[in-house]
Amino acid sequence: MDKQLQKQFLESGLLDGIKTQEELGKLLHELHATALEALLHGELEAHLGYPKHQKSDNLNARNGTTTKQIKTTFGKSEINVPRDRDGSFDPIVVPKHQSTATPVENMIISLYAKGMSVSDIEQELHQIYGYKLSTSAISIITDKVNQRVLDWQNRPLEPVYCVVWMDGIVFKVRQAGKVINKTIYLAVGLNREGYKELLGMWLGQNESASFWQGVLTDLKARGVDDILITVTDNLNGFTQSIKNVFPMADTQICVVHQIRNSARYVVWKDKKVFTADMKNIYNATTKDMAAQELKRFAEKWNDKYPYAIQSWQNNWEELTVFFDFPLEIRKIIYTTNLIENLNGKIRKYTKNKMAFPTDDALKKSVYLSLMQSSKKWTQPIHNWGLILNQFLTIFEKRVKL
Repeated sequence: MDKQLQKQFLESGLLDGIKTQEELGKLLHELHATALEALLHGELEAHLGYPKHQKSDNLNARNGTTTKQIKTTFGKSEINVPRDRDGSFDPIVVPKHQSTATPVENMIISLYAKGMSVSDIEQELHQIYGYKLSTSAISIITDKVNQRVLDWQNRPLEPVYCVVWMDGIVFKVRQAGKVINKTIYLAVGLNREGYKELLGMWLGQNESASFWQGVLTDLKARGVDDILITVTDNLNGFTQSIKNVFPMADTQICVVHQIRNSARYVVWKDKKVFTADMKNIYNATTKDMAAQELKRFAEKWNDKYPYAIQSWQNNWEELTVFFDFPLEIRKIIYTTNLIENLNGKIRKYTKNKMAFPTDDALKKSVYLSLMQSSKKWTQPIHNWGLILNQFLTIFEKRVKL
């Protein structure tokens, strides 16, 4: 509470006669209920589009209140919830059919997670709820996220992950008066129960194999002893960086990244046929058949697009690791699409930010986006029972570590 607000509170007379902690608790309980009612009336005003006692062309109107028992951080309360005539008012602070109020703090963090700036949140709270909260106060609330990020980033991890997908996503950040690109590195693991798990996020200047080695070292320090299979893009030196930290890991380069990389060298009129020919390589049933398809592919296109062919040839061993596994495992390791889909959701939440003012602002926003996006990861991946048995057959001793 700032000094001015504190002064107003003391001068209001609300504390007159308060002598015990119980009496203070009762006062705060009543104030909290009153504040919720004020927020609800603000919501209804925004819903109807005009303030109380003002004429409007809107056929819908206020229709008294109804009492509701709710649970809050201060205990149970009875509040008066305003109604509208046609019953279309659905409050956010105290949702219909729920007996728990939404704390304003959680509401602010939720809006922040959806990409709204501090000033946007201030305006939103004032317009919808009639709730005046300064940008500095909102910043204090969102700054609590920093500690959450730190705790989450340093939490212990499991000793073994069946698969770890790794990829980066680029954002614009202001630094020293300039707007520069920075990369958020993400790692998602598939644990031995078949659940997807966010292992962490790391911020760096540019995506590089040496930075990824630091990421992997961090995973090791947090308790990861073994990774069975890694799935990455075709960044130069990435495979060696993985081997330096997890020497037993099988390293699969994302086939989709490879296709995109190859297509960069191809003119538009050839892309359709060129892509169809590439499809024959990664859709082959065995590694030997894939090698034959690559040979045909090279004979057809090498004279015209030698760099595209070299890209396949140079990365061949890491591109074809998935052929060593049963079909069910192949489907989940031949591409980093899982992280790319996650990146798309992060973009959705952060699309309003043209450039982040600081590294901390970027990390807070991405962290909150990740928490929102991973809420649905509540079930093991499809066919997990069968896939687990396949992992146990291939990596028996390592899975049981």
